Amino acid sequence: MKLLKDILYKVTLNAVVGSTGVSVNKVEFDSRQIKSNDVFVAISGTITDGHKYISKAIEDGATAVVCEKLPETLQDGITYVEVANSNQALAFMAANFYEHPSENLKLVGVTGTNGKTTVTSLLYQLFKKAGYKVGLLSTVKVMVDNTTYKATHTTPDSLTINKYLKQMNDEGVEFCFMEVSSHGIHQSRTEGLHFKGGVFTNLSHDHLDYHSSFAEYRDVKKMFFDQLPKDAFALSNIDDKNGLVMLQNTEAKTQTYALKNYADYRAQILENEFNGLLLKLNDNELWTKLIGSFNAYNILAIYGAADLLGLDKVEILKLISELENVSGRFQYFISEKKVTAIVDYAHTPDALKNVLETINNIRTKNEELITVVGCGGDRDKTKRPKMAHIASALSTKVIFTSDNPRGEVPETIIDDMEKGVEPQNFKKTVSITNRKQAIKTACQMADTNDIILIAGKGHETYQEIKGERFDFDDYKIVKEFLKQLQK
Repeated sequence: MKLLKDILYKVTLNAVVGSTGVSVNKVEFDSRQIKSNDVFVAISGTITDGHKYISKAIEDGATAVVCEKLPETLQDGITYVEVANSNQALAFMAANFYEHPSENLKLVGVTGTNGKTTVTSLLYQLFKKAGYKVGLLSTVKVMVDNTTYKATHTTPDSLTINKYLKQMNDEGVEFCFMEVSSHGIHQSRTEGLHFKGGVFTNLSHDHLDYHSSFAEYRDVKKMFFDQLPKDAFALSNIDDKNGLVMLQNTEAKTQTYALKNYADYRAQILENEFNGLLLKLNDNELWTKLIGSFNAYNILAIYGAADLLGLDKVEILKLISELENVSGRFQYFISEKKVTAIVDYAHTPDALKNVLETINNIRTKNEELITVVGCGGDRDKTKRPKMAHIASALSTKVIFTSDNPRGEVPETIIDDMEKGVEPQNFKKTVSITNRKQAIKTACQMADTNDIILIAGKGHETYQEIKGERFDFDDYKIVKEFLKQLQK
């Protein structure tokens, strides 16, 4: 039990009705989880408004309510706290309730459109190999040192973040690497956390179903760096036109990385093959199993972050050479009949372009490049024709299919995509709504030395259709089809 007044430390209060000296058992923003002596935080969400459930929370035992608008009828014996922003209040309350766990470890946030999962996951791998206890909060999974938990969001809610960080404290974790999404920043999920560093990867077209414009999307990302403390570092990719923008107002120590511009951490690609990259990184040669120029940027981010966190430079280079690719990020295998199948999470125009350009830079052009790609339902519709334009321009054959259609009709999504195909590329394309059948068709099309790219879902092991999730793993499915068809 904790006193409400202690949990409210740093929260901006507009009004208080009742005593903040009451003891509370825990903090909750989901009214369904409320039990006796809890404090309920009413959040105005994108789907539902928590203020509708204040009475229900009190019925179930809440002794205090934090909200943006006080109810018309106030119940005796209940403490009501009015705040300007419930999301922000929840973030500070979560940090207070779990006793500020982020201050007891070195927490690094990674933000950007593409590369967040790869950079955080590889940093986790690297620091584990260096002998440290490490935490990870990513799209793919949550790691508390050696214990794995299922991830539900790129950036979890404030309570979940602080709960995992407290668990990391209890396990003696020293470093934690965390994906920071634009949604998470905008909804104040990272407020109240003490970051040791922030990394910016890149910025391209994404999430315009949530943000009103690209400028707003950029500015939300920038807020993360604006809020970093003086004792933190801010490491940014300055080959991206927004890289220096991220550093403009931060109080943190600024550092840069690039392939094309002069930077604190810079690299040159010497060799780029399907079995890896040879880089010249700050005058040292480095071989890595990772592939493509986008991974050269990821490696620079990892090297820079590890250096700024105090690891020995020579040891960092050695450990990077041992790193394995992240699940669903340019994950590939070569079948018995020499067909290369690649599964990648590329679900934005820029990410798809990067992957296809990487493949085209490596392949001899004597083989076919067959791309299977779809776009998600109930998400940013403006990127659909762009994705199709890129796929059809940079592949020899393209199959448009379902991704996670969610509540939309898959054929409508594919129609939106087809609008981006230029007339000269129509003959390359075919549409197959069923994703499994689309992957099977790509395998049937493929001949010796051909390349199949399956883009959009990457690490996901499900397909979401009309509110239901069905088992679906691109990597397993393509591997099985190639095995069956090429015996």
